[in-house]
Amino acid sequence: MSGVVPVRRAVVSVSDKDGVVELGRGLVAAGARVISTGSTAATLREAGVAVTEVAEVTGFPEMMGGRVKTLHPAIHAGILADKRNPEHLEALSGQGIEPIDLVVVNLYPFERTVASGAGPDEIVEQIDIGGPTLLRAAAKNHASVGVVVDPARYGEVVAAIEKEGGLTDELRRDLAREAFAHVAAYDAAIAAWFGREDEEPPRIVVPGFERAASLRYGENPHQAAALYRKVLTDGPLGGADVLQGKEMSYNNWLDAEAARGLAAWLEGPACVIVKHHNPCGAAEAGSPAHAYRAAFESDTVSAFGGVVAFNAEVDAAAAAAMADVFTEVVVAPAFSAEALAAFAERKNLRVVRAPLPTEGGLELRPIDGGALVQHRDAVTETRDAMKVATRREPTEDEWASLLFAWKVAARVKSNAIVLAVGTATVGVGAGQMSRVDSVHIASRKAGERSAGSAMASDAFFPFRDGIDAAAEAGVKAVIQPGGSVRDDEVVAAADEHGMAMVLTGVRHFRH
Repeated sequence: MSGVVPVRRAVVSVSDKDGVVELGRGLVAAGARVISTGSTAATLREAGVAVTEVAEVTGFPEMMGGRVKTLHPAIHAGILADKRNPEHLEALSGQGIEPIDLVVVNLYPFERTVASGAGPDEIVEQIDIGGPTLLRAAAKNHASVGVVVDPARYGEVVAAIEKEGGLTDELRRDLAREAFAHVAAYDAAIAAWFGREDEEPPRIVVPGFERAASLRYGENPHQAAALYRKVLTDGPLGGADVLQGKEMSYNNWLDAEAARGLAAWLEGPACVIVKHHNPCGAAEAGSPAHAYRAAFESDTVSAFGGVVAFNAEVDAAAAAAMADVFTEVVVAPAFSAEALAAFAERKNLRVVRAPLPTEGGLELRPIDGGALVQHRDAVTETRDAMKVATRREPTEDEWASLLFAWKVAARVKSNAIVLAVGTATVGVGAGQMSRVDSVHIASRKAGERSAGSAMASDAFFPFRDGIDAAAEAGVKAVIQPGGSVRDDEVVAAADEHGMAMVLTGVRHFRH
């Protein structure tokens, strides 16, 4: 690197004008010549900052509505010249081009234009060409040039020029890293807009993420963590708004996402209680309060310190139902004024307003050296497409319980077993290495309530032992995908116990 780089000439061309006047004044006061374009030049000039138009440097006017203005050797040669290389400096002198020491650029508001609902032509116009080119050139040549993309850095840059006489090696390298990340995220947003999520493209450009908040720690106190916002979206959990309570933790965000996802699948009003990313209780009922009570009764021990999600507005009655239970987070699409007033008395309770999630899209899971990509799971199978495999048909009440339990099981970590009475869970067995163990756990959780219950299994029963264990617990109806080589044996076991068994033909593993 080359030590401190004095700033004698700076190109300033920004869409976000925040702080640009103060920056321009600081640069001029430090003896720098400011070169600018279009609206940025006008903003600086109106504020009394001396500015040179790019066209005066290039000898070429802006054209095509601004599509072409900085794409000229008089600008880019000045940026790309390595001042440590005599041949570069000689080439500049031979063409009458002066070096450029600082580039300050932020890009056209592509993301904001997409979010506004603008049409394709307007969105395409917000694909910046000159800006990324300037940034990449300056960042590549950071040994000789400083580059700034974030207005929050303006004060630091001016202070460095005043104190150090220019930009230090460390600062230029740090600014270059920011510039490359900024351009990469910008290009990823554009690629995502052009892409189609129902394809399996040969190359996936992951949309950029920008830090929304630093978190106290990750899953454990020794792990550093932060929350990021995906570009071209409203942010985590659809633009969640934390209305009260302590800072959301890493695990809070994970559990809130899991609870909200299942709540959106259920018929309203419904409530889901999640602990360690698994639902320990879920219910559909006539009101949010009744849904909460039924979900809580599913597992009153595990609900302690859980995350609660509703798929409808939380009213005063629901808030009152939650009053005596320690809860980490409550998330819902809306809260009544009375509910918020009640929650305000519980200072440690995090209250999060978030819209229900939309279905579809691709799901990406990083693995060492790569990633796995799949379409997001959803329960789309209907009763009409399912097959009753046993001699006994489910009753209408059993059908309601089976279909409800089937949705819940799809959001429980495999191997998943869910017991339901009516449209409320009474026992959940999650994440076991054998399916019969999940049956034992769910029935133990349910206790006497397992008598007459309906059971959902996220995948087929490989042996009849799971059915035998369910029958011993009093289960009367079962829903499962089928597809085992021992299906006949499993169905025969259900018939022996007088159970009704429904085969869905679709598996819902959740690893």
